[in-house]
Amino acid sequence: MRRFVKPGWAGHLLALLVGACTPLALAPFDIWPIALLITGLLYLLLQNLTPHQALQRGWSFGLGAFLTGTGWIYVSIHDYGAASPLLAGGLTLAFCAGVALFFALPAYVWARWLRQSPGLLNPLIFAACWTLGEIFRGWFLTGFPWLYLGYSQLDGPLAGLAPVGGVWLISFAITLSAACFAELFTTRHDTPTRFAMAGLLSLPWLGAVLAGSLSWTTPLGEPVKVSLVQGNINQALKWQPEELTRTLRLYRDLSLDEQADIIVWPETAVPILREYAEDYLSELDQLMNQSQRALITGIPLREAAPHGWRYFNGITVLGNGEGTYLKQKLVPFGEYVPLEDWLRGLISFFDLPMSNFSRGGDAQSLLEAQGLQFASYICYEVVYPDFAARLAADSSVLLTVSNDAWFGDSIGPLQHLQMAQMRALEANRWMLRATNTGVTAFISPDGRISSRLPAFEQGVLRGSVQPVQGLTPYLRWQSWPLLTLCLLLAALAIWQRQRVTKAELASA
Repeated sequence: MRRFVKPGWAGHLLALLVGACTPLALAPFDIWPIALLITGLLYLLLQNLTPHQALQRGWSFGLGAFLTGTGWIYVSIHDYGAASPLLAGGLTLAFCAGVALFFALPAYVWARWLRQSPGLLNPLIFAACWTLGEIFRGWFLTGFPWLYLGYSQLDGPLAGLAPVGGVWLISFAITLSAACFAELFTTRHDTPTRFAMAGLLSLPWLGAVLAGSLSWTTPLGEPVKVSLVQGNINQALKWQPEELTRTLRLYRDLSLDEQADIIVWPETAVPILREYAEDYLSELDQLMNQSQRALITGIPLREAAPHGWRYFNGITVLGNGEGTYLKQKLVPFGEYVPLEDWLRGLISFFDLPMSNFSRGGDAQSLLEAQGLQFASYICYEVVYPDFAARLAADSSVLLTVSNDAWFGDSIGPLQHLQMAQMRALEANRWMLRATNTGVTAFISPDGRISSRLPAFEQGVLRGSVQPVQGLTPYLRWQSWPLLTLCLLLAALAIWQRQRVTKAELASA
């Protein structure tokens, strides 16, 4: 191990391989102890390196993680962007190499300003640095909040921390525990320090047990019957004009005989601008009102702007309810094209259908159906922890609609489902997830899947959900307490290093 900890290509190669194991801790593999193993190894691999060397090692770890964890991007570029295998592979590699910098930066900061001598403070600082890196990655340039370590604990012993501090608190607990383990088994400490380290190691696990035994929400009214419709429309046909009538008829026919209080269709289930579907929507609205039901569907919309039209990815309510929600967090290249004037027309991937959406406003009312308030997330929005928490705070039920057909039968849709599960656990609310090709599911307030439809099958999933009221600590404060703690620890580390440096200069 000493050979790999030293600077050089051997350590970088090991970091690449360790990073490549990251997806094994997440869906669909869910081997949660691997999250502890990889972070403990990375902690050791970053010791005794210069900042530049730590940058390279952190980047190697990130490259391995994203190549294996987000390689499904290739499917979108190749299968639906009409790029050649070579070009799609090159673009996927370039993307993974770019986002790997989000691991390189914290590693550099750690080695340059934060790393301490072996001891009790070092694991705390390492956990703070890792967590700040995850938070930064979820914000910078609209963010790419994928592969957070905390998702590994949905079925693990740290799950109870989610309602307290969200997925990032779990990531903090994992990295703190892993660093403490590494310190205890690789470094000589005096007996009091070892006892203190063991106590610090046990705190997150005991806290998770205690938090998991608490109830943060209470029932609101009676359970509501819901039907989730999965149309399983082939992505290659979804936007073809000649398929429109068949698609609209399919969703209508799958829903007419449903006796649920609320029926939910997936993202852009109506694949045409709302103004062109008014007759169809009016018919459905009338049918829903007659039976005192509500229908929630994804549909694109547009509105006049000073220089043309602005297009939106939206959700609207028909029948016994009201409201329209416009998506706020857009997918780069899928819903808008960065550097559009340069990239449009280069390859088909930069001209995907509906890739010119605008961002919806911040101050939008929640959707209302059957008297319930729904916090709604369209596809990618559900992966943003703080954003989801802000919307969930005033809701009684959570709802996400998506179309993961872009990623085929890769692990991408299952990772996406896992993130929706974490949002349910953080809010302690039912999550309804309606998708085009899967995975359509009912997710209970403890983050577990109550029922689901198989992927790539047409069908209707029926269930009952209990609306709730009340706020978990995470919904109340989001990540601010944890962010403050991590920044204070970073400031403490900088002060401690300066103090040690001055002492060394004075003694010299």
